[in-house]
Amino acid sequence: MQNPVIILGARKLGTAALDIFNSNNVVVYCFLDDDQKLQQQEVNNIAVMGSTEDSEFLKLIGKTCDVFVALEDTAARKGAVKMLKEDYKAVPVNAIHRFSAVSEFAWLGHGNMIAAGAVVNNNAKIGSHTLIHSNAVVEAYAEIGDFVQVGAGAVINSEVKIEDGAFIGSGAVVVSGVKIGKNARVGAGAVVVADVPAKATVFGNPAAPVK
Repeated sequence: MQNPVIILGARKLGTAALDIFNSNNVVVYCFLDDDQKLQQQEVNNIAVMGSTEDSEFLKLIGKTCDVFVALEDTAARKGAVKMLKEDYKAVPVNAIHRFSAVSEFAWLGHGNMIAAGAVVNNNAKIGSHTLIHSNAVVEAYAEIGDFVQVGAGAVINSEVKIEDGAFIGSGAVVVSGVKIGKNARVGAGAVVVADVPAKATVFGNPAAPVK
């Protein structure tokens, strides 16, 4: 039986994570969020008990509770992950929806979110703190780094390599063998047929750099 989970962040990602844990009958102990308007309120029937730095709740992590970081801003997520590691020696758990399909031969780090309908095929590799949204497909032997976001319905074909911090928009297709550089952005619906350099932004079919 998995421990109850504390979710850092009570907005869109937080409620998505709650839905995933509910699908697996994992109890969510509470949300923590820095928005004072949310504190002491309930979000989807789960209480927001304090801020993301509230030691009274964070000290439970690793003892009686697990933790998942669902902050919207990537920099804030990175900061929270660093704080949990350094101050509480805690590593966030994966949130994998019951109605996703993850091959037993796929490799996953920690702190990842894999939403309903997503598919991660054999020998795919996903780093840590990456978001795979609903109905996205990660084909065999694709490699995805840390803090990547793959939008709903996107298709990452075989042997694609996506480096840390990249963003793949909803419905985008990245064809086999393409490399997406660190912190690059691929627009929704784009079809990527050539490598994308680090920090570049591409849109369209075929995808081209934004000028």
